[in-house]
Amino acid sequence: AYGKSAVVGLNGELEHASALIHTLHFGNHYRSAVKGKTYLAFNNTRGPANTPILVPMMGTDDEGTREHYLTMQFNINDAPFADEIVIALGAALGGRPH
Repeated sequence: AYGKSAVVGLNGELEHASALIHTLHFGNHYRSAVKGKTYLAFNNTRGPANTPILVPMMGTDDEGTREHYLTMQFNINDAPFADEIVIALGAALGGRPH
């Protein structure tokens, strides 16, 4: 499974985060590296430091493979600052257990 996410600080705009992760150069390089065939699931948001970062993930070969629908969640205590953008990639070797 794989996915991507961006969080822009409060002085930025959501479009700043989108502009970085929604390019063919960004997505295609990651997709090629993991030999993925499906689109990259994504999440963009805006918030202060310690905003939850949610990376939705789906199967690399078949977007209909439900056991690969996962969400990686974490936060960074001191990021993003008001003028920063956090970009995250998520990956998993398999689907949900059981």
